[in-house]
Amino acid sequence: MASLKVYIVSRLILSIPMIFILLTVVFVILRILPGDPVLAIVGMKASEEQIEKLREQLGLNKPLWAQYIDYVAGILRLNFGRSMIWGRRPVLREIMDRFPATLELSVSAFIVSVFIGLATGIASSVKSGKVDVTLRIFSIVAYSLFIPLLGMLLQLIFGVYLRWLPVAGRKSPLVDIQTITGLYVLDSILTLNFRGLVTSIRYLILPSITLGIVLSGVYTRLVRSSMLDVLSRDFIRALKARGIPETKILLEHALKNAFIPILTMMGLQFAILLAGAVLTETTFSWPGMGTFLMERIEYRDYTTVQGTIVFYAILVSFVSLAVDIVYALIDPRIRY
Repeated sequence: MASLKVYIVSRLILSIPMIFILLTVVFVILRILPGDPVLAIVGMKASEEQIEKLREQLGLNKPLWAQYIDYVAGILRLNFGRSMIWGRRPVLREIMDRFPATLELSVSAFIVSVFIGLATGIASSVKSGKVDVTLRIFSIVAYSLFIPLLGMLLQLIFGVYLRWLPVAGRKSPLVDIQTITGLYVLDSILTLNFRGLVTSIRYLILPSITLGIVLSGVYTRLVRSSMLDVLSRDFIRALKARGIPETKILLEHALKNAFIPILTMMGLQFAILLAGAVLTETTFSWPGMGTFLMERIEYRDYTTVQGTIVFYAILVSFVSLAVDIVYALIDPRIRY
């Protein structure tokens, strides 16, 4: 247990330089790109006096090293700065307004991808011939799919032709959902809002399936290879010789022993989902962090872009750390 505590502390310490390196890279890149954020805010017809006044208010008249020190000092105080546009709102508050939407989409897509990946991976490991070949081809095709293309196809089929599901947004404007956590499905359950629950799930189905299908290909191949490795071991043959049902062997013994690398991939994929749902959110006009970040990059909102990326970096670091801790707890062979 003591070695695990040392490992956790060392991982936390190692995450700090990674976050600051990422912050520095983003800080430099944003400032060497062509364009002026002040002109993007006030327009080309603004006077020099207006431009200089706004530049001074935003702190952009300072040398780059002074701007960097000010921003790092703010991060250490958990102050991500204020947006350069739209009322100069605190960046952290704007992030918290959008993050629940991304979290809800990520969790739903994660569940879809794991369900499809486990089902197809297990089936591919126990079936030979055409079933195995078909599922292996599925895994390659799924992972190679372009998210906007798949999303638009699903929108066309289920939204336009069949008219079963909505194609954009997060909820119907005709339905009110009392927000507690910002997660519409959970909030509808907590407030016993059945209509809100049905609406939020309907709007969540297409983007979740789109993202889930693309990510499921990784799980299919990993589950298949892990299961084949475990199924070839002696203890599985011994279990079969004792007459234990094959389904029980697969789910209670083989899958449990094959689950460690799968769990690691789950953690990494969930971190990627949180940080990389940009294409899905853009395709379905989902008001999450992806569309928010793209919008602020377009407006050259330095502080918001920096704050969002630092937030992502911290989030991914903690998810990765949590996966490593769980990995060590479920596998007694791991020692640090």
